Amino acid sequence: MLAIVDYGRGNLRSVQNGFRQIGAAAQVSGDPETIAKADGVVFPGVGAFRDCMQNLAARGLDEALHQVIRDGKPVLAICVGMQALLSESEEFGTTPGLDIVAGQVRRFPQPAPHSSPCDSTTQPQTPRLAPTAPSAARQRLKVPHMGWNQLHLHRPCPLLNGLPERVYTYFVHSYYAIPTEPAVVVASTDYGVEFASVLWRDNLYATQFHPEKSQTWGLRILRNFAQLL
Repeated sequence: MLAIVDYGRGNLRSVQNGFRQIGAAAQVSGDPETIAKADGVVFPGVGAFRDCMQNLAARGLDEALHQVIRDGKPVLAICVGMQALLSESEEFGTTPGLDIVAGQVRRFPQPAPHSSPCDSTTQPQTPRLAPTAPSAARQRLKVPHMGWNQLHLHRPCPLLNGLPERVYTYFVHSYYAIPTEPAVVVASTDYGVEFASVLWRDNLYATQFHPEKSQTWGLRILRNFAQLL
């Protein structure tokens, strides 16, 4: 069974429909026992980090997520779900996260600290994953970061099997994750800063973008995850 975590927020039905399109049945559930017993778990999210954490704790879903990850079951976190994996977020003041991945969640700076465009085609040698020093040519970018943007792949990952080297996916977010351990970052994206867009550690996978909104390649990502089960 593939379970989609329902904590009272998120685009749950669109995620469920995405799996339905690839022939994978997924059950939406807010019951911690159902989540803990699932063969694989999808943790989507939209909205505010603090609301996400409060709702998870109120329903006992924070412990269920810790449990399935400890049990080695495949877990896919999406957007705010990915951010919630980190230690804390600065949104609405410092809010503790699940602390499964060490690091912080920060807001995109305005104006952006360097002038590279949203759809940069220059792949960095190593992910910066933090604001760089201001340049002479400063560019004000819209926040939230909304629309199609490119992934820069840094190493192979089962979630990204079959994707081209420079693929575009769909983002909607104002905050981005900065993991303490660079090795968990398998892809990054440029939007004024180079930020982590795909994380992977053992059985845990996470995307800042929305696979269910990313058309052909997004469905390929969902299929890759379903095959891990």
